[in-house]
Amino acid sequence: MADITRRLGWRHLRGAPTAHVRHHRSGSLVHDGPGLSFWYRSLTAALSEVPVDDRELAMTFHARTSDFQDVAVQATVTYRISDPAIAAARLDFSIDPDTGAWRGAPLEQLSTLLTETAQQHALDVLARTSLAAALVDGVAAVRERIAGGLAAEPRLPATGIEVVAVRVVALRPEPEVERALRTPAREQIQQDADKATYERRAVAVERERAIAENELASQIELARREEQLVDQRGTNTRREAEEHAAADAVRAGAEAARTVRLAEAEATRSLRLAEAEATRKVRLAGAEAQAAREVGAARAEAQAAWLRVHGDVDVATLHALTGTRLAENLPRIESVTVSPDVLTGLLAKLGNGASGEPA
Repeated sequence: MADITRRLGWRHLRGAPTAHVRHHRSGSLVHDGPGLSFWYRSLTAALSEVPVDDRELAMTFHARTSDFQDVAVQATVTYRISDPAIAAARLDFSIDPDTGAWRGAPLEQLSTLLTETAQQHALDVLARTSLAAALVDGVAAVRERIAGGLAAEPRLPATGIEVVAVRVVALRPEPEVERALRTPAREQIQQDADKATYERRAVAVERERAIAENELASQIELARREEQLVDQRGTNTRREAEEHAAADAVRAGAEAARTVRLAEAEATRSLRLAEAEATRKVRLAGAEAQAAREVGAARAEAQAAWLRVHGDVDVATLHALTGTRLAENLPRIESVTVSPDVLTGLLAKLGNGASGEPA
């Protein structure tokens, strides 16, 4: 869209490098070319702006194959206007002198022309192709047919249009048909996957079997070695027991000899102690007997002397000594009450004793 500026009844147009501007005034061509900039009066000017850059036209249409299956075609056509003068003469690219907007829709007309032409050639090639072939090689065939058909279309050069490139993005059947077509492939893929799974399981089973055999062989070898170890341990145990028995016998003999020697020494010592004790007891008994004899003799001598002494003493003195000895052996008396009768009898007895008469 051209950039137009208003100044006191005049208009100034400034075009883009990708836009070809044609300025007619009173039927005469005044300005013609891309990227122009000029002043003009809106009442006498007739302006056209033709884009000369490459443009992308995306199109989607449906076609039917030879086996009566619908497919959707997605394509893109790249084009440009190579002759702006012819295009401006064949299509309405005129712009408003005050706003710079197109008065019509020329690009929509070009899109319709290209889409219908491309669709016609695509339908022609797909109508003679089966669905399976179209899905396999249809993209290249449709692209070549559309490119050749647009290049051979006489109306495009007559309109000043040049096709730069044609791309077919995809050919897609209906969703139900596409799912049906995917089923065999999916089944085949699933079968391949199952086969790979079974083979992997078979390999795993074989490996497990080999591992189990290795483990069994290892266990057998381990059992054999354990048996050898048990035998060797039994031999070692017997040998150790024999050595212990021999050592115990030697120790028992030494201990018995030592015990005998200790017993003999203890018996000798006990015998000596018994003899010494007996000798001591005999000597002690003799000494005690001698002492007893001497004590007895001394007591007999004392008794005899006592008797001799008392034999020469009168009866009253003996009675007095007897009373003295008796008083010494009596318990202590704190107080004594003597009645007159007792005192009289006692004095009478004492008087008779002193006179030598019996009481």
